[in-house]
Amino acid sequence: MITLQCLLEFQNTQDKKAVLDLMRRFSSAMRYAYQRLLEGKKRKDLKKYLSKLFNINTRYSDDAIFLAQSTITSCKERHQNPKKLIFGSRKLFEQLKRNHLTGKRRKKLKARWKESRQGNLYSRGDKSKQGNLNLRFQRINNELYLRINTGDRQYIYARVIRSVKREKDKWIDFVFMLENAYQTDEWFAYSVRLKTKNSKIYAFISIEEKIPPITIKRDNGIIGIDVNAYPFHLALSFTSKDGNLEKYQSISLNELLDVSSEKRQYLEWQIAHKIIKIAKKENKAIAIENLNKLPKGKRGDGFAKLRIRLQKWSYKRLLDKIEILAKRNGIEIRKVNPAYTSAIGKLKYSPQYNIDKDIAGAYVIARRGLGFKEKLPKNYKELLNDTDFLSYTIAKIEDNIKKLKQKLKEEKNEYKRNKLKSTLAKLRKNLKILQQHVSLLTSHVSRLESGKSESSSQQPVNQWKEQVRGLLTGRHKSWQVLSIALAFCCFERSYRDLSPLKRVIVSKDWTVVANRLAPVLGTGTMTLPKYRLLGSEVSEMAEYKYPNPSCSFIQFG
Repeated sequence: MITLQCLLEFQNTQDKKAVLDLMRRFSSAMRYAYQRLLEGKKRKDLKKYLSKLFNINTRYSDDAIFLAQSTITSCKERHQNPKKLIFGSRKLFEQLKRNHLTGKRRKKLKARWKESRQGNLYSRGDKSKQGNLNLRFQRINNELYLRINTGDRQYIYARVIRSVKREKDKWIDFVFMLENAYQTDEWFAYSVRLKTKNSKIYAFISIEEKIPPITIKRDNGIIGIDVNAYPFHLALSFTSKDGNLEKYQSISLNELLDVSSEKRQYLEWQIAHKIIKIAKKENKAIAIENLNKLPKGKRGDGFAKLRIRLQKWSYKRLLDKIEILAKRNGIEIRKVNPAYTSAIGKLKYSPQYNIDKDIAGAYVIARRGLGFKEKLPKNYKELLNDTDFLSYTIAKIEDNIKKLKQKLKEEKNEYKRNKLKSTLAKLRKNLKILQQHVSLLTSHVSRLESGKSESSSQQPVNQWKEQVRGLLTGRHKSWQVLSIALAFCCFERSYRDLSPLKRVIVSKDWTVVANRLAPVLGTGTMTLPKYRLLGSEVSEMAEYKYPNPSCSFIQFG
């Protein structure tokens, strides 16, 4: 879908006022339909009622309902509450509520909000109605006009003003398509939306784009793309068709910050064009994450800097531009499930290839685009079955939770408390995941030792819908458990340095630590000494009591 913009010029002020009044009534109809749809009203019941209530024809009323339904669907896709939507820009509404402006400045702000809220008119395209029934382009005296249906077969004609500055401007193609339709009477559908800005009325025309056939496919390899916030950059992984990493590079995105919205849009297109140029040169397809939304955080969550950065820039917007340009240039685009790509990259490929975790995440995206599935390394499977090591991690998380609780009691600043609460909630979630895994592991071992193991066809399944036999060895939950356990014990001080994991994959060094956790027979109480685990210093832990020498590593109290 291509959207083109043009300015409308009216013959007199009366015509403009009539169109503005129509736009006001249409905008009211759309907001009314939005509320009724949320209440459960049917579209067919609203259509005629809206026409009578707001004095617009049934086609306008149907388009108003269509826009309202599209807005509701968009809110749900972004995981937002449709009932909390504010028409006319929430940002402007919040500024008006603050009452910090007076006089001309407040009047100007209110006018902007009203334009955004009331200055809308939309008409869907229809091939059988010469492209569009209510808002139709016509040529008069060798000039292009937009015919606006104001009701009862009354029309207002607005002259189209649109300059062409580039040789490949899509407006040239649109005008050519109109001229061809006039001569051959073979029409195409085009949707038109009118919007007001600074007391001027603009028309936005949307037409279907002719996509060329795909010539660059994943048979030649693929480029995995991952977007990262810290540092703010694109990670590109060049992968061969057999799934091997060939090379990689990074593209900084810092220039997208601290610029105006228009400038940011321009820079995003420039970056997208740069990526397409790289894909053409390498003759490779492109793999990106299939995302509906990048979390922006909530007000007062303590992560102000991250929230501001993500609010200034949209993750999905850049990926959409890359996807559009890839289709226009005949490049195959693969959208993959983003689940655990970062975790798999940092745990598996970052230590193996000695690459940054962001590049490793892009590599996992590329492999998924090629159809490969990630398997756990052998030593990682053994680590998942090591109850001593996992119990040590659980003890360490519990110790961190205890310290955070104490810090939360002493902290008086509201926003710092919110950040501590968020960290505490994340620790508790991680603790629960590990405890569930260890509980499942222990019960499985107990059944095996008692000789009551069942056949694989009769095995019960756990809450993750996986069979008990074989444990968690190849699913996403396994990567999650590994990520939590190793994060607290192997690279908690230098999160981006994942080289210690290479020793875990190759020589399973975590067993040295697990052996240190074994209780000394007859001692009753054991205090964990200070020691080093894969290059990270671990502080002294709490005391652990064992009721008898045969018990396993369990925390009491």
